[in-house]
Amino acid sequence: MGSRMNSVIPKQFMELEGKAVLMYAVNAFYCYDNAVRITVVLPADLIIGWKSLCTRYDFSIPHIVVGGGEKRYFSVKNALDTIPPEGLTAIHDGVRPLAGQALIGRAFDSASVHGNAVPATRVNDSVRMLAGSSSHPLDRSMLRLIQTPQVFDTVMIKKAYSMGYNDSFTDDASVLEAGGVKINLIEGDPFNVKITYPEDLFIAETLIRQRGIQAR
Repeated sequence: MGSRMNSVIPKQFMELEGKAVLMYAVNAFYCYDNAVRITVVLPADLIIGWKSLCTRYDFSIPHIVVGGGEKRYFSVKNALDTIPPEGLTAIHDGVRPLAGQALIGRAFDSASVHGNAVPATRVNDSVRMLAGSSSHPLDRSMLRLIQTPQVFDTVMIKKAYSMGYNDSFTDDASVLEAGGVKINLIEGDPFNVKITYPEDLFIAETLIRQRGIQAR
């Protein structure tokens, strides 16, 4: 729901250069391959609003809408339950509007070989671990920032999501890893920003203008 945006408008519905954030995320996969089956997962009380936005912005990319759950895990599971158990499945944050074609292609290609592909970028800043009232430095060369889309063999990820929820799950890779599967990290994209705070909208708008990106 994006409480950190300090807005009554859900962050995936906020406008970027004339389209909703979520429309750019959908558009990225459609541009990669217009035969990809796209499923949008939203809280049930936002589905009507999304359909209204699609009409207002004349957004016509084919997609299926599924009601979400109380947590991200259950939202993903609801979507997985609607798809056939073949091929590869990409799971993407609707508030990452700038997933590039190269990143999406790299993720699908790597997952086709290794069974999963999880984009990650290096940590450039110094980092410290808090320990009560003190802290200590960590070796940033051993740390990575995780992104989406995360791509999985569909049979494997559906099986992982059948095992039940655990509070330790922070993303889809952690769900798969809980089933004993090794996670395959691939090179992420530093421009694949996630809209979390108001300043992220400004960054995304700047990148959209520079790259001439248009959501259909």
